[in-house]
Amino acid sequence: MSHEQDDKPKVNVVLCWHMHQPQYQDQFTRNVHLPWTYLHAIKDYADMAAVVEQVPQSRVVVNFTPVLLDQIDDYIQQFDRYFNQGEAFNDRLLATLAMATIGPTESLRLFIAKQCIRANEKRLVERFPPYQDLVQLARLALNKPGYLNYLDEQFFFDLLVWYHLVWMGETVRMENETVQRLIRKARGFDGKDRRELLGVIDILIRSVVPRYRHLAESGQMEISVTPDKHPILPLLLDFKSTLEAMPDAPLPKRPHYPGGKERAMVHLENGLKTFERHFGFRPVGCWPSEGALSEPTLELLDQVQFQWTATGGGVLGNTRNANKLHKLCIHHGFKVRNNEVSCFFRDDNISDLIGFTYSGWNEVDAVNNLVHHIENIRVACGYQEDTIVPIILDGENCWEYYANNGYHFLKQLYSKLVEHPKINLTTFRDYSKRHSKRTELPSLVAGSWVYGTFSTWIGDPAKNRAWDLLCQAKDDFDRVMSSGKLAPEIAQRAEEQMAICEGSDWFWWFGDYNPAESVSDFDQLYRTHLKNLYRFLDEPAPESLEHVISRGGGVAENDGVMRRGQG
Repeated sequence: MSHEQDDKPKVNVVLCWHMHQPQYQDQFTRNVHLPWTYLHAIKDYADMAAVVEQVPQSRVVVNFTPVLLDQIDDYIQQFDRYFNQGEAFNDRLLATLAMATIGPTESLRLFIAKQCIRANEKRLVERFPPYQDLVQLARLALNKPGYLNYLDEQFFFDLLVWYHLVWMGETVRMENETVQRLIRKARGFDGKDRRELLGVIDILIRSVVPRYRHLAESGQMEISVTPDKHPILPLLLDFKSTLEAMPDAPLPKRPHYPGGKERAMVHLENGLKTFERHFGFRPVGCWPSEGALSEPTLELLDQVQFQWTATGGGVLGNTRNANKLHKLCIHHGFKVRNNEVSCFFRDDNISDLIGFTYSGWNEVDAVNNLVHHIENIRVACGYQEDTIVPIILDGENCWEYYANNGYHFLKQLYSKLVEHPKINLTTFRDYSKRHSKRTELPSLVAGSWVYGTFSTWIGDPAKNRAWDLLCQAKDDFDRVMSSGKLAPEIAQRAEEQMAICEGSDWFWWFGDYNPAESVSDFDQLYRTHLKNLYRFLDEPAPESLEHVISRGGGVAENDGVMRRGQG
């Protein structure tokens, strides 16, 4: 059928990108353990904004977590102190890039060599031959004890500079003269080169929030929020919500998380405060951490007056089965009973194609394939006016698997969706204004965007052990806080630390199926966060925090940073 004869309603499409990094900073020493926040800022947060700017008719939803916004803010302060007072960075990688000399220290050389080869082989290492040479040398040296000492200081400085050059966004490489000059220079980078590179990183980090804020003010972008430190709200409220989708799952020893409802509200309210401080307005939408929803969670979102929320398609699948609603079309806005919050369910198939499949395709073929899926949905849903295809995924982690950081794919995708006569590219907020009709669900089966269950965060021996350690810490926190023995500013830091420990990311990485290196990073970080809580409480940390919770050792897809919605 040609487009001209077809005067039936357009199909609504929402692209929602989730931007999140857990708290990598040790709140006691202020040292930052892992550099992913600023590396994603100079690569993905820069590129994702640039493509929206370059396709002015595009509409998109971007979800920022408050814990990410706080860390971006902290980096801005680190750069202020470095350029104005000459203070060293709290982030070890940045501090090393800024050093006048590296010297013979084996541990520092080991750190540089290990960190600066963590890049996608096909898309980042092989693309830049001077970087590839350095990576190959670093790998050789890492495999032979003592070899690192034979490499001169220039080798380590060149590896550091190249690592940051390959982590730059595609639009940054296309437009920034300093970056272009350094790529042309290729080797022998001196102190002046590195200082200029730090200047570029500084500008990019500073521009993240203003850039997205400007896009929100222009109406091109809707920005939504997540609870403060990214906790799994349904599990804070009730461990037993796990059993709704996994009736046989083993649970932590404790029957429930102590004071969970109050903690959930703290994360929601503090998250909103942080968001408003950065963006200057209150968001109407909430992507709950990991799309984790349950009926009690929906009640809290309603209480805080969110207009919309979203979760995984698997949650709707389980809900359909439980309520025997087998004919239900998934591509609509929903409401659960008399709850006022609109619920949208992720199209897991299309979202996972972007996350895991299209990176290996030619971008024109990939976009045509995606559009074809959307056209089929429009027909299958009977050309109803309120048909909506929610495409929701991680906005940072899949692009290094794409050619050119996904730039050409995204530009092609936005342009094609905007130009298509039968597609209306919109946001959840604008869709909600235009379409008031909602399909009512008699109940909701609790779950997340991964497999429609909570299996990624609970139900495994290591994950359950981590919950038991957290429950114990929360008991101790409650006891000390109610005693009133802490000075107000220390109490405030303890409160912040408690919230960090409640984040979902620690539980995500526990389990045998994840890569050992990442599991080790997060295992150490989680136990450090818990130990710091006890330091703020001025209490001895339990001996159990000295023992590794999980070792990993699996080979997870995309290094474990992303999961598919469908199992």
